[in-house]
Amino acid sequence: MTSLHGAILDVDGTVVRGDERLPGALEGIRSLRAAGLDVLYCSNNPTRPVDHHVARLRDHGVAVDPWQVLTADVVTVEYLATEHPGSDLFVVGEPHLCGRLRDAGFALTEDPEAADVLVASIDREFDYDRLTQAFWALEAGATFVGTDPDLTIPTGERLVPGSGAIIDAIAGVASREPERVLGKPAPETAAAALERLGVDPEHCLVVGDRLDTDVALGERTGMTTALVLTGVATRADVERADVRPDYVLDSLAEVGEILD
Repeated sequence: MTSLHGAILDVDGTVVRGDERLPGALEGIRSLRAAGLDVLYCSNNPTRPVDHHVARLRDHGVAVDPWQVLTADVVTVEYLATEHPGSDLFVVGEPHLCGRLRDAGFALTEDPEAADVLVASIDREFDYDRLTQAFWALEAGATFVGTDPDLTIPTGERLVPGSGAIIDAIAGVASREPERVLGKPAPETAAAALERLGVDPEHCLVVGDRLDTDVALGERTGMTTALVLTGVATRADVERADVRPDYVLDSLAEVGEILD
């Protein structure tokens, strides 16, 4: 019998890629459930509501309830509500993130010098003027928070820039690193995932296609880690990396070997 009681699965690059379900994904998920593990799907995508992810997974044959989905925007809102309640926010981000922050009671300002916190995230309309305003917010003393560190994100055929690219652009012009970047592998994300699963880290497995986010999340927290080669990272990357997974799998289909 496995000592694992819960599993955190990355979504893009592990279960799906673009509009396609990855080969072996359903087989792996069935293995986890057959072994009695609760599964949480954890994504650094801050642009879509939980219901979107639930519907997307169900469209690919993965039965999932809303509590089983954790996204970077959810962690960011929870972090700001705890650490910066009542703050005025200047947001570089997309409509969904802005809406979630307003729903949580935050005031969003377009005056960079009036902001208590600059929240930076993926914004596919990001331009020079927005970069300038974000720079001014930091110059005026705003706290710098990012939703997630992903420099790139997978689409159906190619990688495109993600939140990390925009966060780095702002950090570069301001010569200042963020005080906190949420999403994976932040400890706040690990804590939120473990709380939802109701398991301790030593009884949790994390599976994903990125060393610097998925595997790092588990390594830093004491979870069992597995890298799948269906997304970004390769075996050559593993050999060069400081972060080392406990297991390297060709696809999620092989996760049953860990449980055995």
